[in-house]
Amino acid sequence: MAADSEPESEVFEITDFTTASEWERFISKVEEVLNDWKLIGNSLGRPLEKGIFTSGTWEEKSDEISFADFKFSVTHHYLVQEPVDKEGKDEILEDAIPQSMQDLLCMNNDFPPRAHCLVRWYGLREFVVIAPAAHSDAVLSESKCNLLLSSVSIALGNTGCQVPLFVQIHHKWRRMYVGECQGPGIRTDFEMVHLRKVPNQYTHLSGLLDIFKSKIGCPLTPLPPVSIAIRFTYVLQDWQQYFWPQQPPDIDALVGGEVGGLEFGKLPFGACEDPISELHLATTWPHLTEGIIVDNDVYSDLDPIQAPHWSVRVRKADNPQCLLGDFVTEFFKICRRKESTDEILGRSTFEEEGREIADITHALSKLTEPTPVPIHKLSVSNMVHTAKKKIRKHRGLEESPLNNDVLNTILLFLFPDAATEKTLDGTTSIDNSNLPSESEDYNLYNQFKSAPSDSLTYKLALCLCMINFYHGGLKGVAHLWQEFVLEMRFRWENNFLIPGLTGGPPDLRCCLLHQKLQMLNCCIERKKARDEGKKTSDNITNTYPGDVGKAADLLGPDHRKDTDKEKGEVGKSWDSWSDSDEEFFECLSDTEELKGNGQESGKKGGPKEMVNLKPEGRLHQHGRLTLLHNGEPLYIPVTQEPAPMTEDLLEEQSEVLAKLGTSAEGAHLRARMQSACLLSDMESFKAANPGCILEDFVRWYSPRDYIEEEVIDEKGDVILKGELSARMKIPSNMWVEAWETAKPIPARRQRRLFDDTREAEKVLHYLAFQKPADLARHLLPCVIHAAVLKVKEEESLENISSVKKIIKQIISHSSKVLHFPNPEDKKLEEIIHQITNVEAIIARARSLKAKFGTEKCEQEEEKEDLERFVSCLLEQPEVLVTGAGRGHAGRIIHKLFVNAQRAAAMAPPEEELKRVGCPEERRHNPVSDFPAPAGRELILRTTVPRPAPYSKALPQRMYSVLTKEDFRLAGAFSSDTSFF
Repeated sequence: MAADSEPESEVFEITDFTTASEWERFISKVEEVLNDWKLIGNSLGRPLEKGIFTSGTWEEKSDEISFADFKFSVTHHYLVQEPVDKEGKDEILEDAIPQSMQDLLCMNNDFPPRAHCLVRWYGLREFVVIAPAAHSDAVLSESKCNLLLSSVSIALGNTGCQVPLFVQIHHKWRRMYVGECQGPGIRTDFEMVHLRKVPNQYTHLSGLLDIFKSKIGCPLTPLPPVSIAIRFTYVLQDWQQYFWPQQPPDIDALVGGEVGGLEFGKLPFGACEDPISELHLATTWPHLTEGIIVDNDVYSDLDPIQAPHWSVRVRKADNPQCLLGDFVTEFFKICRRKESTDEILGRSTFEEEGREIADITHALSKLTEPTPVPIHKLSVSNMVHTAKKKIRKHRGLEESPLNNDVLNTILLFLFPDAATEKTLDGTTSIDNSNLPSESEDYNLYNQFKSAPSDSLTYKLALCLCMINFYHGGLKGVAHLWQEFVLEMRFRWENNFLIPGLTGGPPDLRCCLLHQKLQMLNCCIERKKARDEGKKTSDNITNTYPGDVGKAADLLGPDHRKDTDKEKGEVGKSWDSWSDSDEEFFECLSDTEELKGNGQESGKKGGPKEMVNLKPEGRLHQHGRLTLLHNGEPLYIPVTQEPAPMTEDLLEEQSEVLAKLGTSAEGAHLRARMQSACLLSDMESFKAANPGCILEDFVRWYSPRDYIEEEVIDEKGDVILKGELSARMKIPSNMWVEAWETAKPIPARRQRRLFDDTREAEKVLHYLAFQKPADLARHLLPCVIHAAVLKVKEEESLENISSVKKIIKQIISHSSKVLHFPNPEDKKLEEIIHQITNVEAIIARARSLKAKFGTEKCEQEEEKEDLERFVSCLLEQPEVLVTGAGRGHAGRIIHKLFVNAQRAAAMAPPEEELKRVGCPEERRHNPVSDFPAPAGRELILRTTVPRPAPYSKALPQRMYSVLTKEDFRLAGAFSSDTSFF
């Protein structure tokens, strides 16, 4: 049985060699990507122009492939250039050297200031990189490196691609690449060496030439000349007497306003530290040949002063601390706080003084025994007195977040009228003589929905910013806001107008807080006019734009007909409101007698009874118009002003109207609600013109709705005949219904359309219950507005073109973000970040101007050159110094290094010993004009046949960079694969 089972146990394993392995699949994927990107064949481009690597546009394409389960990213980097014309393509020889090999010898773009590392090392305009897709992955073993390099070589050979293909090996921070480029019968190998410590023999030119020659292994005896390009980079960190010009803020001088940067109403500006940390001077010898210079471990001809090319770049401090940016950022942080003013300051500071000792027995006496309200002269002490008294109840005076000096200074800044003696009538003048109201900067508040730069709201925002940053933080903000609210109530109760607010209804283009303050001012105006009992129109000032319509009626009927109710609220006035000391009232006792004659006659259409009524509330006679019924002159009545509204009230009203629905009943109710002002005007008109009819009212109120035509009467005379417009004839329309409902009641006895007492209390309640976070949200547009104006002001002193463009972008971006209610925090942070960046750029410009002494130049031409040089340093990655070390800028740079070296020579002995102990440093005199180079870069090029004397002469190149902790050799060595 065992013998029988043995043949069955033998298994023949058949290996199918036609199945592709993982390695072959990987090569196939690489070839597929190269084909997709059309990188096949020879494609010669135009010769490289000087500086094109920096000024040109680089683009890249990426794809992902995998070797088994290990993912790689394939990236094609290329310089965008105009394609070569077709005629040039036809002349390309089949055995022409690939474009990349020709670029190895190009000397127009050595040491580009901003480019991919492979571009700097090899001078390539196009290449493909295969690298591990995950940042943490790395190809570390030598066998895997060789496997990848073999894959690249096979893929290039199979596809005929002449673009160099690199593979990234080792950890990514080392930037180690190996690669290959293939052409017809030729090949270039890209190799690299990366060390932390450099061998001493390779720190100078002679040692590097030995490496290059040995690597080439040229069999020719005399070796073709080697072209050399050298760049030494010197770093200046110690500016010595060119200290940072920004002075630290003097907090003690704040109250006196001695420091302009901290004066209330002015924002600070500038960097707290030098925004330029280092200056890098690159001295370049672009075209040298072996034998012309000596550079070995004993002696060197490479003196930076004698270098033909100097170029400079500046290293900017990372995120320098900027005053304006910090100022706005700290204020923005308040928006995220959730505490109320009471929680921050303790118990409610808005409770009544007698709340703690309230006695129920005094409640009725307060109602029955009115006490006169004393109107004191407005002063800072009066403003602060009430608030301080309430605060002292719950915490000691020394615990107040703001001391008296600071608080008084702020209140005087916000309310300058408090410093002047005023009479008891509470009049105040608002000086608008210095307002550049037509300027673009002044009208910026329209775009930001903030407030005018001379307004109280704007000043309040700046003061709260200042308090938050320098005095007490959030507690200081809450304290100042509480004082502000108490001041608002004081002004309301004592009929003092609020300064810094333009007259008229709330401006809906401004922030809501500004509108609320304007509304409170409207209430104070109405209350003052009623309380003071003015009787002459000469004293009516700062009312509403509707009043200008009254003048139109005095100009005659031709002009009058063009004046619609919508254009100017014709005939509105408060003149006769003070004929009696009575408040507006709703009682009908005075008008009971009108029910039988006035109202009924209006319904019956018989105006005869109304003629017997005594006219009331007349303002003046209306030009030539007479009443249609009895020919009496038509009088313009005294009417009520429409109620001013803020945007939140308008929104609330629109929501109420929208909730009425679209039904007929809802539409009718909506029309009734919207016609309150119309009804009031009709009642005033009836009282002023007894015996009038609806047509009379329409002729005055809306002339366009009364149509007059010339007709011929029975006698053949041409006469004017008028009638109501079509919309007025619609049955049961709003105008007819309102006219029938209206009673002849003068404006002074009507119910108030605008209840200033109620509206003022609503505003004061709104202000009192604003949390600091809500307040910051309201005022942030003003703060951003102020920051933009500050940046524009500072930029105008420096005249930096790039900053002008950024400021325009900030304004455009801000206007879009701030116009929406409750903008996102992220977008607000972006705006603040942009403002901070602009501040840093301006600070860098000032730092460089101070270091290069542009203001000290006596010759105008030299000054212009220096300013242009400084401007280029800000905007370009690297700037060529005209005249190198012998030019004006070069001499200044040389002097900066000399001063730094002299200061370094006075270092403590321990540091001196360390410096002299280093062999690299020992070769340079410590008191020489320049320190040891922070970076040494060399490029060696030649064209030699390789590997045999009869091989084709091909380009060879080696790049070397030596820094304090890094040594790298990047070689591109070409060889002939046909004749070897």
